[in-house]
Amino acid sequence: MGDREHVTEIERALRGQITGRDAIVTDSWRRCVEAYGMDPSRPDPAHIVTEAKLREHREQAERLIATARSGLQALFRQVAGQNYVLLLADAQGVCVDFFGDPRFEDELRQAGLYLGSDWTENLAGTCGVGSCIVTGEAITIHQSDHFGLAHTPLSCTSAPIYDTQGQLTAVLDISLLRSPSPKASQNLAMSLVTASARRVEMANLMAMTRRDWVLRMSSSPEFLEVDPEAAVALDATGNIIGTTRAAVRALLPNGQGQLVGRRLDEVLDLSMDDLPNLMRGQPTEDRVVHLRDGRKLFGHAIAPQTRPVLSRAGINDLPAPLAGLAGPDPVLHLLLAQVARLATTSVPMILIGETGTGKLRLARAIHVCGPQGRPFHAMRCATMTSMDILTTISSGTLFLRGIEDLGPDVQAALLDLLDRRSDLRVISSSRRTLSALSAVIRDDLLYRLVGTTVELPPLRFRADFGWLLDRLMRPHPEHTLTPAARAELQARAWPGNIRELERTLDVATALAETSVIDLVDLPPPGIQAKTQNNPDEQLEAVLAAAGWNMAQAARRLGLNRSTILRRVRKAGLLPPR
Repeated sequence: MGDREHVTEIERALRGQITGRDAIVTDSWRRCVEAYGMDPSRPDPAHIVTEAKLREHREQAERLIATARSGLQALFRQVAGQNYVLLLADAQGVCVDFFGDPRFEDELRQAGLYLGSDWTENLAGTCGVGSCIVTGEAITIHQSDHFGLAHTPLSCTSAPIYDTQGQLTAVLDISLLRSPSPKASQNLAMSLVTASARRVEMANLMAMTRRDWVLRMSSSPEFLEVDPEAAVALDATGNIIGTTRAAVRALLPNGQGQLVGRRLDEVLDLSMDDLPNLMRGQPTEDRVVHLRDGRKLFGHAIAPQTRPVLSRAGINDLPAPLAGLAGPDPVLHLLLAQVARLATTSVPMILIGETGTGKLRLARAIHVCGPQGRPFHAMRCATMTSMDILTTISSGTLFLRGIEDLGPDVQAALLDLLDRRSDLRVISSSRRTLSALSAVIRDDLLYRLVGTTVELPPLRFRADFGWLLDRLMRPHPEHTLTPAARAELQARAWPGNIRELERTLDVATALAETSVIDLVDLPPPGIQAKTQNNPDEQLEAVLAAAGWNMAQAARRLGLNRSTILRRVRKAGLLPPR
C-alpha cells in the first residue's frame, strides 16, 4: 500500500466508511489521529528507550521474566524456523525480553522488534502490543492494519498476560518482519501466543501461591494434569486469593467480573473439604466439578507445598511483592510481615545488612506496596553530590544506598531537602549497625532517617536456602544441579550473600559442559568470610539454617566440626524435636 493509499484508508475509517476491518483497528486509528495527533504519512522510526530506562523496566519485571522465560524459549523453538520473533512487553509497552534470530539483529532493531522498543499506542500507533494493552484482548495487527507506514510490512500477534489479581501485567507478542498477505495466515500464531500467555499466567500463579491450595481446571480430563486451562488459588477458609484470566472467563457469567475475594462455593458446587478428592490418585475423569449454572469442568487440586506459617503478624497475608522475597523461613517471614504493615505508610526505614543480602530488592518491594504511580529514586551515597539532591529528586520514594558513605555537604543538602519535601518517602540502607552510623551521620539527619530499622539476615542464617537456590536457577531453565552440587552450595559461608550466589550460578552454568551441573562445574569459593569477633555469635541461628547439620554449620562459620560440637555442648543448645 502506497503512502497516499494508506492515508486515504485512514481518512475513510475516520468517517466510518471502512468495512471488513476489525472495529478495534478502526477505533485505534481514530485515537491515533484525534487523541494523539499522529500523522499516518510519516514513516516514524521505532521508539527505543534508553539503556537506563530499559534496565529500570527489566528490574521491575524481573519476576515475570524469570517465570516466563522457559516457556518462551520452548515457544521460540517451535517458531524460529518460520522467522518469527518473540517479544515480552511490560504493562507500559516496553519490550523487556526478546527472542529472535541474531542474523537479522540490525533489521529487527530498526523495525522495533527488539529489547527496549516502546510499543505504546500513543507512540507507535496501531500495533499489536499497544492495541492489546488498550483492549486487554489478544489481537493480530497485520500489515496495513498498522497505523504507521514504517510498520506496515509487519504482522504482529499479541496476547495479554494478567497477574493473579486480574490486572494486565504484560503482553506476549509474536511478530514477522514480512508475512503472506492474507491475515488468516496468522491464525496459528494467534493460537500459539494465546496458549503461551495462558501457561505463563498458570506458572505465575503456581509460583506465587506455593503455601496455598490451588484448583486447576480443564474442560477435558485428558489435559487436566499436563496442560490445564484455568486455575484459582484459595486460602484455608475457601476464599479465592488468586486467579488466571481463563478462570474468570470459565467461572463467571459472560466471562466478566471479579473472582478474587469471592468464596469458592459461590461459583462452584464445591467446598474446601472436597478438594482432597480432586488430588492425584483419583482418575481424572472422576474429578468433576460443577458450576452453579449447571456446567461442569474437571478439577485437579494441589495442596500447599509447605505448611502455612501462622502468627499474630498475619504472615500468610503478605503483599505479593514482599511474599516473593522469602521461602519457608519463619524468622524472615515475621520480619516481612512487620515490613508489610509499614510499607503503606510514610515512615522512614533503614535496611541494615551485609553486602548482597537484598536491601535494594526489599526497598523496591516496599515502594511497590505503596501508592501507585510514584517514581523510585535509587541513589548511591558514595557518588552523590549536593547538586544531585537539588536537581534530580522529585516526589516518591528516595532509596539511599549506603548512607555511611554520605559526605558532610551532602548530609546538609539532604537534611534541607527533607525539611522542604513532605511528599518524599525515604528508605536507607547500610552495611553498618545503627550505633556505628551515629559516628558518621549527623544526629539531626539520622533522626530523620530512622523511623524503624530492618535487619536483613545474611545468607548463612537463612533457613530457605533451597527455595532461594531454585529461584536463582530460574534464569537457567536448561540446567539442573546434582544433589552433591546443591549440598556444596548450601554448605558455603557466602560472605557476598545472595549476590555472590547469583554470580556463582552464572559461572557454573557457563562452564558446565552438559545441562547437569556437578561439583566439578562449581567455581571455588571467592573471598573468604571474615572471622567473627565473637565466634559463638548467632551459633543457634546458623544451626537452625543448616538444619542442625554440624558439618554444614561448621563450614558456614569457618570452624571445624569438633569446635562446633564443643560450643553447642557448652551453650546447652538442643536441636528442635
